[in-house]
Amino acid sequence: MKSIVADANVILRYLLADNDNFFEKSKNLFDKALNGEVDIFIKEIVIAEVVYVLERVYKVQREKISETLENLISLKGIKAENRDYLLKAFKIYKSKKLDFVDCVLCSMAEDYKIETFDKELNRCIDKND
Repeated sequence: MKSIVADANVILRYLLADNDNFFEKSKNLFDKALNGEVDIFIKEIVIAEVVYVLERVYKVQREKISETLENLISLKGIKAENRDYLLKAFKIYKSKKLDFVDCVLCSMAEDYKIETFDKELNRCIDKND
C-alpha cells in the first residue's frame, strides 16, 4: 500500500470543516486511513505549519491545538514523522509560551544536545536535563 502525504491545507480543511467541498475530500481521505485502505504520512514540518495557522490565523487556544493534533496523529492509518517527539512537543506547547518548533526542539533534548541562543528554549532544555 502506498502512503499518501497530506499537506497542511488537507489537514486544516479536515479539522476546521470550513469549506464543504474540501472538507468532504479530506474527510474521505481520513476515513480511508481509518478503514485501513491507505496510510496518511504527515511530515513534522506540516504539523508545525498547521499549529501556526490554527494559533495565528484562527486564534485557536494552545491546549485545544495540542489535544486535537495529538488525537489526529494517534489515529489508525496516520503515520507522523517523529511522532514521539511531536507528542512530547504538544505537552510542552500546552504549558510554555514557546513557538511550536522550539517545543519540538525541547522534546528532542533528552536524545540530542540542542544549541541555541534562545533564552526561553534554553530554560526548557535545562528543565529536561
